[in-house]
Amino acid sequence: MQSNEQLISGFYSAFQKLDAAGMNACYSNDIIFSDPAFGLLKANEVKAMWEMLCRNAKDFSLTFGNITALDHEYYTCDWTASYTFSKTGRKVVNKIKAHMRIADGKIVEHSDAFSLHRWCAMALGFPGWLFGWSGFFQNRVRKQARVSLEKYMGGRG
Repeated sequence: MQSNEQLISGFYSAFQKLDAAGMNACYSNDIIFSDPAFGLLKANEVKAMWEMLCRNAKDFSLTFGNITALDHEYYTCDWTASYTFSKTGRKVVNKIKAHMRIADGKIVEHSDAFSLHRWCAMALGFPGWLFGWSGFFQNRVRKQARVSLEKYMGGRG
């Protein structure tokens, strides 16, 4: 059986290759995920999100490290994704802190923490920099992310 650190490393190594199936194999069937852009996602929504992000990735690179055990089931990891945001063609370098809970050799909870305002500024330019701090603007970003995910999931049939 692989160690929890190896599981996390395997998840991000698959992500580096845009291998959504490899990433999703690290998750339990009832995975719970959250981040500032998508909000709370469960099970198939989580797996579809990674499929969608991997499929749509342009000029993508990822680094990860500092996998830290907080106790026997909770871990953190720092990772940075660099890519071109498809809707605007703008370059994004997003620095993220992942928090994961592992049980029975699978990731059962995963949350990513990053500044949505900073992301908005990079991905959306001046409007994102100017308004990206506001709850209204951030809710619009979340709604658009959710609509994109639902559209993607509907198209998979």
